Amino acid sequence: MISVHHEGKVGLVILLLLLFLPQVTAAFDQAYLVSTATRILIYAIAALSLNLILGYGGLVSFGHSAYLGVGAYVVGILGFHEFEGSTFLGVPGTLNAWVTFPLAVLISALFAFLIGALCLRTRGIYFIMITLAFAQMIFYLFVSLEQYGGDDGLMMMSRNVFSGLDLEDGETYYLLTLIVLGACAWLFRRIVDSRFGRVLQGGKQNELRLTTIGIAPYPYKLAGFVIAGAGAGLAGALLANHMEFVSPDFMHWTRSGDLLIMVILGGIGTWTGPILGTTLFLLLEEFLPVLFHELGWSLLSEHWRIVFGPTLILIVLFARGGLHALLFHEEE
Repeated sequence: MISVHHEGKVGLVILLLLLFLPQVTAAFDQAYLVSTATRILIYAIAALSLNLILGYGGLVSFGHSAYLGVGAYVVGILGFHEFEGSTFLGVPGTLNAWVTFPLAVLISALFAFLIGALCLRTRGIYFIMITLAFAQMIFYLFVSLEQYGGDDGLMMMSRNVFSGLDLEDGETYYLLTLIVLGACAWLFRRIVDSRFGRVLQGGKQNELRLTTIGIAPYPYKLAGFVIAGAGAGLAGALLANHMEFVSPDFMHWTRSGDLLIMVILGGIGTWTGPILGTTLFLLLEEFLPVLFHELGWSLLSEHWRIVFGPTLILIVLFARGGLHALLFHEEE
C-alpha cells in the first residue's frame, strides 16, 4: 500500500504514463483501446464532479446524469443547426468548440441552479427523490423533442472544431480529454481546499454548528451543486463529441446510478477514488462479455450483469473506503 501523502505524486506519474497510452496501444496493435480510455476519462470527469457534492458536501444526487445529458445536447443541437443552416431560438448553429463547450457548461450550470435552488430546501430521502424526479422530467423533455430524434437520439455529422486541432483523430481527442480531466481534478481540489470547500465539508458534518457560528449553509451547498452540474455538462460536451451521437439515455436515472456506483466503488471523498472507480466499472462493463464469450460461456456472455453486479457489491463490502482504501493508507 502507498502512503496517502504520496497520493499526488502517484497521480502525477499515472497522468504522465497516460500521455503515452496511444503509442503503447499502437505498438501492441490495440489502437481501439484509445477510444475505450477516452470514454473512461470522460466519465471520470462526471464522477469527480459528483464527488464534489457527494463526498465533500454529503449531497446524494440521483439526477446528476441530467447535467451530463444537457451538456451533450447543447453540442448536438448546435451541430444539428449548423448543418441545417438554421437557428435555435434565433441563435445560429456552430461546431466551434470555443462556443459549444462554454455554452454546454453554462446551460448545465443554469439547470443545476434552478433544480438545486428547489431540491436543497429538502434533506435526506426527500432530496434524493426530488433530484431523481427533476432528472426524469428533463429526460422526458428531450424524449419529446422529435426534431432532435426524440427517443432515438441525434447523430452528429462531425466533431467540433477546436483551434485547428483535428478532433476527428482519436489520439488527439484522447489527449484533449486527458488534459481536461487533469484540469478538472486540479480545480476541484483547489475548491475543496479553499474556505468555500471547508464550509461545504462543515455542512456535511454539522449544519447546525455552521448556523450557530453565523454561516448559512444553503448558499454554499447551492454553489457546490451548480459547480458540480457545470462539471457534468463539460463531460457531456466531451461525450457527445466522442460518440458523435446524443441520446436521452445519457440523462436516464440509471446513468445517475452508474455515476454514484463509480464514486462509491472508488472511494467517496477522495481524489483518486472517482477515477479508479470509473476505470474499473467501465472496464468490467466493456470486457466481461468479451471474456465470457472467449471462454465459451454463452449464457454469461449474454447475461454478464449476473456476474457484474455481485462483483461490484463484493468490492464495496470488503473494501471499506473503496479502491482508494486498498491502494492508500493514512500515515500515523
